[in-house]
This record gives sequence, C-alpha cells and structure tokens, in this order.
Amino acid sequence: MNNVKEEENNRGKIIVRASIIGILANVFLAGFKAAVGLLSNSIAIVLDAVNNLSDALSSVITIIGTKLAGKEADKKHPFGYGRIEYLSSLIISIIVLYAGVTSLIESVKKIINPEVPDYNTLSLVIVGVAIFVKIGLGLYVKTTGEKVNSDSLVNSGKDALLDSVISSATLVAALAYIFTGLSLEAYLGALISVVIIKAGLEMLTETISKLLGEPGDVELLQGIKKTVNSFDEVKGAYDLVLHNYGPETYNGSIHIEIDDKVPLTRIDELSREIMNKVYSEKKVLLTAIGIYSVNTHDEEVMKLCQDIRKRVGAHEHVKQIHGFYYGKKDKQVRFDVVISFDAPSRQAVFNEVLNDLIETYPDYDFALAMDMDYGELLA
Repeated sequence: MNNVKEEENNRGKIIVRASIIGILANVFLAGFKAAVGLLSNSIAIVLDAVNNLSDALSSVITIIGTKLAGKEADKKHPFGYGRIEYLSSLIISIIVLYAGVTSLIESVKKIINPEVPDYNTLSLVIVGVAIFVKIGLGLYVKTTGEKVNSDSLVNSGKDALLDSVISSATLVAALAYIFTGLSLEAYLGALISVVIIKAGLEMLTETISKLLGEPGDVELLQGIKKTVNSFDEVKGAYDLVLHNYGPETYNGSIHIEIDDKVPLTRIDELSREIMNKVYSEKKVLLTAIGIYSVNTHDEEVMKLCQDIRKRVGAHEHVKQIHGFYYGKKDKQVRFDVVISFDAPSRQAVFNEVLNDLIETYPDYDFALAMDMDYGELLA
C-alpha cells in the first residue's frame, strides 16, 4: 500500500509540474500575441491570444483537480476523490468549447464589418515563435498526460497542438495579405472557431463517456484474467467487472471456475491469494470473487458439457458459456450464457437457446443465467 501511495504522489507531482510549465508558457504567449494583435488590428492573433489564456486557465484547473483528487478516502466518499480529475477534464472541455463559440461570434462580426489589418515584421516573428513553442509544449504535455493517465493533461496537450496549427494558419493569412492584399482574417477566425468547437465537443464526449462508465482497457482486463488463471486450481476466469474511481483507481469483481473437489478452506485461501496477487501486479482491488464449481472427475458429465457447449455456441450472438455444472442427483444443468450486445434482442437469443436445450435434452432440468460481455471479450 505504501508503494501505491508513493506512486500516486509522484503522479500528482508530475501533473502539477507539467501544468505549471503550461501556465507560464501560455501566459507569456498570450501577452505578446495580445499586444501584437491589437497593434496590427488582427482579429485572428487577438483570438489566438485569448485561446492561450484559456489554455493557462485549463492548466490551473488541472492542478486544482489533481490536488483535490489526491485526498484520502473518508466516510462520506469511501472510494476516494479520484473522479474529480474527470470533472476537471470536463470543465476544460467546456472552456475550450466556450472559447470556440465566442471566437466564432467575433469572427462573424468582423466578416460583416471588416477591418483592415496592419502587419509588421515583429508580429510575424512573434507568431512564428509561438508556433514552435506550442508544438513543443503540446507534445510535452500530451506525452506526459499519456504516461500518467491524466485526461486533463492529454486534453491540454491536444489543445496546444491545435493552437500550433491555428497559429500557422494565422501566419499564412498574414503573408497572403502582405503579398496579395487579400484579407482573410475574419474568415480564418471563423475557420479557427469551428476547429476549436469540434475539438471541445470531442473532449466533452470522451470525458462524459468515462463518467458514465466504460468497460475498461482491454489490455488491463486481459492482464488481470491472466494473473487469475495463473493459479493451478483456477480452470477459468469470467465476468470481470471493473469500477473506475479515477485514473489508476479500480475496484472490481470476478468469477472463477474451480474443481468441485477443492475443499472450502482452500477456496478461502485461494481467494485471498488471488486478491493479493492482482493488487500487487495490476493495482486493482478485487472486492469480490465469485466461485463456479465445475465437474472435472466425471467423463460422462464432461462429454455432456462439450456437447452442450457446441450446441449453444452454434446460436448467433452467443459468445461463450461458462460455469458449467451438472448435478446428477436432481439432473440439473446450470451455466451462464454470454450474449453479445450486437444482438437485436439479447432476451430473444437467450429464450431461443433455452428452448433448444429443453427440446434436445428433455430429461434434464436447465438453470441458465444470461450474462453479458463486460469488455474482456473485445480483443
């Protein structure tokens, strides 16, 4: 636990450091661009300066969000405050979207009532330098965000890279005006605004999706299953569900198949060993491990399992069955059927499977459970 806490603290320091660098760079650029834009009567450069200020504000929000997310779990929030990082990412997305809408309105006004820009060598040099600064800053912030799994940093990095494209377009428009006398300022401002709005909507959609709940990274899901299956007694691992409480913070549950002859005391030991190993290797806390008891010592039952597995698997949209067990005393067959979300009606597929089994094996009592694909079958 101490190692995990130390990693969380280091992650927070990295995010704060990257954000501070972003604040300093954006404030510096905003000041110069605002001065140049006003002196040259360039709406595109002024809008670019405003965008730099919004980027600096985004970095401030990232710092605040990271600090709040690092608070210890308490009675009111027993799973911690990690999801605050998603809220800070949501706010950043809204700021980007607002900046795009505002600049679009101003650009349209300039199209209706145009003003002639007045460029000079200094303004062009400032814009040129800003392009390289933004490319470097964007790559640094985005890469850092990906390394520490921070959506706020990744969004800030994407926004900075977008700014470099915007600044490049501004520079092209300035050169076009100098050499041809054609003013593209207002139209370029409108185009820039549309690009910013699109980026803001994409960031907003991604963040909302995470707040609603996603199945989890396929690589992480498969890694956890591989760890669980590494125990000799485990015959299969299924129904892995992860609950995300912030970046790098997961609680989860899983079902495992084990030999029906394994004693209860060993099942208890096995559950604890699995929990400890998964947490040690994947930093995921398994709060519950469900047990499927499977027949492994009866050839007749194993043959029945193979036949039923083949028959059920032939139905469209059935992805797998697991947790198969046959009780000879009451002749009951029980297992879970995983049905794809692609099915027009998952319930209809389940009923079709059940009816098929009842007709094919009239002497057996079937107790099926309809299961879903939580993400571990996506790859």
